[in-house]
Amino acid sequence: MGKKTTQAIAFWIVRIFGIIVVGILFWILGFIIYNGASAISWEFLTTAPTDGMTAGGIFPAIVGTLCLVVGSMIFAFPLGVLSAIYTQEYAGNGFIVKFIRVMTNNLASIPSIVFGLFGMALFVNTLGFGDSIIAGSMTLGLLVLPLVIRTTEEALKAIPQSFRSGSLALGATKLQTIRKVVLPMAFPNIITGLILSIGRVSGETAPILFTVAAYFLPKLPSSIYDQVMALPYHLYVIATSGTDIEASRPIAYGTALVLIAIVLLMNLLANILRRYFGKKVKTN
Repeated sequence: MGKKTTQAIAFWIVRIFGIIVVGILFWILGFIIYNGASAISWEFLTTAPTDGMTAGGIFPAIVGTLCLVVGSMIFAFPLGVLSAIYTQEYAGNGFIVKFIRVMTNNLASIPSIVFGLFGMALFVNTLGFGDSIIAGSMTLGLLVLPLVIRTTEEALKAIPQSFRSGSLALGATKLQTIRKVVLPMAFPNIITGLILSIGRVSGETAPILFTVAAYFLPKLPSSIYDQVMALPYHLYVIATSGTDIEASRPIAYGTALVLIAIVLLMNLLANILRRYFGKKVKTN
């Protein structure tokens, strides 16, 4: 068998698996859209649940989910980027950095429910935040922190060392080189970590179960110390242990469809930002 034949077979195998993955994705989306589209209405999106969550809408859960996503990113994104800058640009490649990277990888593999228990012990009980947006946001932020650190490190590694050397040779300091040269060039790829993090925190149930999520709370939060409803937990409750599971089944599919739509919209916004900064780097 010649090299061209082997290469063609390999390409076809990869293509087939790619088609299978895309097909599964479209099958899942089609299933959710088919079952959830009938529940979507203006009332469903703008009103609170009623009658034991068998009627009404999911507006408080939408607001709660957005609060948690934004809060977790405010906590995780700056901290993760700064940590990656330190390990990649300042700390060298000694034992301490290798140890930090190993611990970061181990942290990324811990089940999310463990983060929920840790968040409950630290933020809810020890720090006295109670079941609140700030406790849930910080717990979710810790959950995605390793992801932000690793993606930022890879983005910084992709910048050629010659750019740093050239900036330093022109008289710039280390900090100026990072701020004016390295970060602007790496930022489009750093946003990849933001996109992945948003997708993960939007659908997590276990961490918010112990730190913020309310079973039935048909009102909007007034501060970061309030409990909120959230789409993942709301979906879990009405699909498994609601007052009338069969009556709330369409609402469950509608909630799932809204959650997917929110994640897609957030990813789209992050991709727009990535393209914007990417074009800005090219023009500069």
